[in-house]
Parts: sequence; C-alpha cells; structure tokens
Amino acid sequence: MSGKPRIAIVGAGNLASALAVALYGAGYGIDQIVSRGPAASLRRASRLAGEVSASAVGASRAQIRAEVVWFCVPDAAIAEAAESLMGAADWRGKVAVHSSGALTSDELAKLRELGASTASVHPLMTFVRGSRPSLAGAPFAIEGDAKAVRAARAIVLNLQGQPFAMRKKDKEAYHAWGMFASPLLTALVAASERVAVAAGVSRNAARNRMLPILHQTLANYERLGAPESFSGPIARGDVETVKKHLRVLREVPGAREVYIALARAALRDLPAKNRSVLDKILKA
Repeated sequence: MSGKPRIAIVGAGNLASALAVALYGAGYGIDQIVSRGPAASLRRASRLAGEVSASAVGASRAQIRAEVVWFCVPDAAIAEAAESLMGAADWRGKVAVHSSGALTSDELAKLRELGASTASVHPLMTFVRGSRPSLAGAPFAIEGDAKAVRAARAIVLNLQGQPFAMRKKDKEAYHAWGMFASPLLTALVAASERVAVAAGVSRNAARNRMLPILHQTLANYERLGAPESFSGPIARGDVETVKKHLRVLREVPGAREVYIALARAALRDLPAKNRSVLDKILKA
C-alpha cells in the first residue's frame, strides 16, 4: 500500500477508542466505526466517530471502502464479526487485522477466503474505562499473511509503537506473559490492600502509601533488571520474619496463598539466602 491507507474500525470499546484516536492523530483517515451490537454500542460508536471525523454504522448496514479493517472486539466475537461483514466489502486486496493477544490471524479465515490478507496485531498495553493510554512506545506483536504483516508494521511504526514478529504457536504463551505483566499485577496490589487493612490502614490510604515503593520498584526493574531489584526478607534469608508473615496472614483470607505462591516463585527465580530452609517453611 502506498501512502497511508484509510482504516475502518470494528468495535468502539476501550481498545478501539485508544487506537482510533492514535491513528487519527498519526494522520490516518478513519472511514467508519462499525458497531456490532445494540443501540448502546451504536451510541458509543457515534461518540468515537465524532472524535475522529468518521461515520458510525451498524454491522448490518456497513459498506466498507477502507483498505484496512481493524477488528477491536472481544476474542470470542472476532470470527462472528468477520463473518457478519463478509458481504460488506469486496475483500480482494484488503487487509483485515484483529487485536487479540491469544488468538491468531486464522480467526479471520472467512475474509482470507474472500481475498483479504489477514494478521493479528496485539498491543502489549492495558486498556480500561476512564484511561486512554498513548500507544507511542508500546510493543505490538504481529503475525499473519505477509502483506498484512507489512501493512501492520508500517501502521505501528507511524504510531511510534514497536512492532515485533510473533509465531502462531506462541500466541497463548505470549498472552499469558501479558497477563502476568498487568492484570495479575493489579490482582497483587489488590491483595496488598487487604493486607494493609489487616494492619489498620484503609484501602484508599494503602493505595496512596504504596505508590512510592511501587514506582521505585518499577524504576529499579527498568534500570537494573529483576535480580538486582529484589529486596526484603527472602533476599536476606530472614527465616523468622517470613514465619511471622505466614502466621499473621492466616487472618487475611486468600492473602497467605498469594504470599506463598510469590515467595516460592522468588526462591525459584531470584537471589535468596537460606533457600532450602525457606522452601521447607513455605511448603509446610
């Protein structure tokens, strides 16, 4: 494709909103925001379309002229959404991509059969309501047909993202990695808040008081890597302190299990003293 292709986006959720605004800001024309669902979905599509000078249309009425169609719908809906749009365009020569982290470009097989080149293009980023992150600097895992991969790489580079190749067979492990990097990290800080309550600190106060140490931990990790960033009683081999933690955490439902799982992971992956003694305590 020469120049910047026009793009249609299917979906209007958190990812679609961040992507559409980023594409528009990078000089891409957004033809349509295609809504799959009921009136509420179309209203969201209309609001997003207004931000990026596009039109909003329901899937049943879509007539797609854009060269690139980007599916930003839940994983379980990708194949169905693609099938619903089979008659909405002449797919020969078009590029169709989706943004699932766990699923491959084969989810768009129906459109490939009609002549489209397909790819999966997943930003390693978190998208939640009330936040619209920049995609500059974000890694994008890309796999699929050669033409679609080339087009996707060019788009990601224009977004100032970092494209990298992903094999189909590695998608599930890749997505599990992303799960550790953000959703499970959020689960960890949520468990930390419950432990703070056991220490007499409210959840809101705990969040504010944890931020400095969280920020510094990430700064250390960025600069030094995991082994050199690891601190605390396990790193020091402080057996008695770990015993005290395990004892008090019996009073915090679920937190003790999280502590043990993460402590055992630390013994496996990070520098620690008194490793064998700590391992026995944690197994017991």
